[in-house]
Amino acid sequence: MKLKSILFLVAVSASTFAFAQEGKKFGPPAGNAIVGDTYGSTVVSTESKAMSVEKLAKKLKKDNKKVENVAIKGKVVDVCDKKGCWLTIQTEDDTQFFVKMKDYGFFVPTALKGKNVVLEGNAERKVTSIDEQKHYAEDAKKPQSEIDAITKPKEEIRFVANGIKVVN
Repeated sequence: MKLKSILFLVAVSASTFAFAQEGKKFGPPAGNAIVGDTYGSTVVSTESKAMSVEKLAKKLKKDNKKVENVAIKGKVVDVCDKKGCWLTIQTEDDTQFFVKMKDYGFFVPTALKGKNVVLEGNAERKVTSIDEQKHYAEDAKKPQSEIDAITKPKEEIRFVANGIKVVN
């Protein structure tokens, strides 16, 4: 009987510890996103060699909706507040494009908002469903009225980043 009680206490303690450790994984990583910080794989492209979003859009139209192994530069305007698992980049024509991290393998701090970055990865034009748009709007803590206004799928540039580097 005493052995069962001890085993029970050990099991409860272990599961409590495991849940406490799991809790540390929630939320974006800490950090100030200072110039030179890199998230994910090492970024070898410089800002001067990275393509503008405008050029990427033209290349995507020309190259059958997909471009691989490309470096893009842009300004981060939003980061997922829940985990730092996605971000949006401002384009020259005042629109935005969506960035996810490759294989959900790394996350970025919310301090990345407002910073200029170079991203390396793959881009494509994709139709995003209403449900997916609403999911990301909820993650971004958009007002319910804005979420409810999403009523049709939208074609947009999607980027899967291997690495992201803060450049200024």
